[in-house]
Amino acid sequence: MSPLARRALLACSRPRPTFLAQRRAASSSSHDQHEAHQHHEEDSTAYPPETFGSPFWRNVVLASLATAALFKFAPYADDDVYLTRWIAMYMPSRDYWLRLNAQYTAIHKDMSEDTVLVNSAHAPNGLRFSYPQSLTQASAFLNGVGMNVDMKGVVPK
Repeated sequence: MSPLARRALLACSRPRPTFLAQRRAASSSSHDQHEAHQHHEEDSTAYPPETFGSPFWRNVVLASLATAALFKFAPYADDDVYLTRWIAMYMPSRDYWLRLNAQYTAIHKDMSEDTVLVNSAHAPNGLRFSYPQSLTQASAFLNGVGMNVDMKGVVPK
């Protein structure tokens, strides 16, 4: 490497002295250089305008007007209107529901009586031995004073 090229390389690699007056880290002009390097793509999506004239709000207004008209012009509940007669035609009769409820009540009454019977049951008071001869096999020498038991009246079942 020639001395001239070496000197040029060293001159380029040395930091240049900066004066205190030239340092403007927080100023807006120091950011201008960085903004030139940032390339953001612009959003090219076309969004519909967000106004109250959109189809959603049109449908809300129409539904509210239809509801208001329905309540204003609907017949009273005591009138014999077509819709009431049509629903009554396809509904089961009152006697059908009474009979069905009576059957349901009778079934549950039987079930509750069975539940009371099972819950009120208790074991018998008597105690049955599966091997009654065990009563006579006790040792005469292991009884305490006054513990002699007369077994003459015991009858095994």
